[in-house]
Amino acid sequence: MSKLVAPHGGKGLVCALLHGSDLAAEKERAAKMKRIDVSARAKGDLIMMGIGGFSPLSGFMKKADWKGVCEKFQMADGTFWPVPITLDISKGEADSIKEGEEVALYAKGELMATMKVTEKYAMTDADKKWECEKVFKGEGEESVGDKFWEIAPKDHPGVIMVMNQKDVNIAGPVKVLSQGEYPTEYKGVYLTPAETRAMFEERGWANVAALQLRNPMHRSHEYLAKIAIEVCDGVLIHSLIGNLKAGDIPAATRVQAIDILIENYFVKDNVINAGYPLDMRYAGPREGLLHATFRQNYGVNNMLIGRDHAGVGDFYGLFEAQEIFEKIPTTGNAGKDLLCRPMKIDWTFYCKKCDGMASLRTCNHTKEDRVILSGTKLRKALSEGAEIVDHFGRNEVLDHLKIYYAGLTEKVEVKMQGAASGSAM
Repeated sequence: MSKLVAPHGGKGLVCALLHGSDLAAEKERAAKMKRIDVSARAKGDLIMMGIGGFSPLSGFMKKADWKGVCEKFQMADGTFWPVPITLDISKGEADSIKEGEEVALYAKGELMATMKVTEKYAMTDADKKWECEKVFKGEGEESVGDKFWEIAPKDHPGVIMVMNQKDVNIAGPVKVLSQGEYPTEYKGVYLTPAETRAMFEERGWANVAALQLRNPMHRSHEYLAKIAIEVCDGVLIHSLIGNLKAGDIPAATRVQAIDILIENYFVKDNVINAGYPLDMRYAGPREGLLHATFRQNYGVNNMLIGRDHAGVGDFYGLFEAQEIFEKIPTTGNAGKDLLCRPMKIDWTFYCKKCDGMASLRTCNHTKEDRVILSGTKLRKALSEGAEIVDHFGRNEVLDHLKIYYAGLTEKVEVKMQGAASGSAM
């Protein structure tokens, strides 16, 4: 019997991906169905439903689930879920589809899935704004009072995405027909929950931590991973390999940087470098909960949560993503509740006087003694060709990233926020 944490939802891994003759037959059926083009975000959501990463979800959410998730972190049946997983279409498309009808879902010309439409529900601007306030509004200075709606529509990628959604959501179960480009472009890094679980079992791991990454690993990331390795059986360094916002570093470059770091500074038997196919939602605390929820499906029972996890701008409090884990509902039913728990790590940095990595819990020196580390700060310096201060990152990794930036013909301005600059310390 496995010693790993059970998949979320109490139903084991719920995988909607078809194989073999079932896949061939469904593709043939799909050719006769009405075609719906979906976003990159929906493509990632479909793949996660296909491979069991979004267990127990087997399709896009109905209105009752959407409302419950936004309002109280629970689907209609009481199962914990932190962010809506919905599919939007135009009113014209919705009018042409009957409830009970099957449709074919395409992403950039590729057939991704078929879906039985069991419900259609309108999403007015008021509905979208309500979703944004529930999911994306935090406790940071850019979320205070009227500031949120002054700043978010132009500066918050998640809010922009939701407000630009079409006017109707459709719900229903899916049959997933493709994993997109991920198995070929990220071979050996793109791993399914079944694959990571098998790897953990093979290594004898039962107590596993995950480090969420959307930036190349700097010294703080390395420190967090090594703290977890000291107290757990091993660490899954789990990078987002879906779409990011303009100015972020592409997945292939980040994955290579992690490989370089592992090769030179880790005991390889204690760490796995992997990727998952979602787009970033930039939902801060709510996204931290999502990261823990699907990591549970991958066999992880500890989610590393540091400063400003999954944040953007100054919309969220520095440790709001840690605090939210204590505010979510529990039912007492292990199948419905979130079992993956946070490993809460304080603000980490390199301290010159300590002569090593430290945190606000361990270092009593001043801000002037500290090298403030953040992915945003690193990207800004690299993008502008500025000097990288000592102890910010490992030289082998920085050299790799400098090659990437030297090859760019067009650079995006990187906006600094309080957490990244260190002004909030």
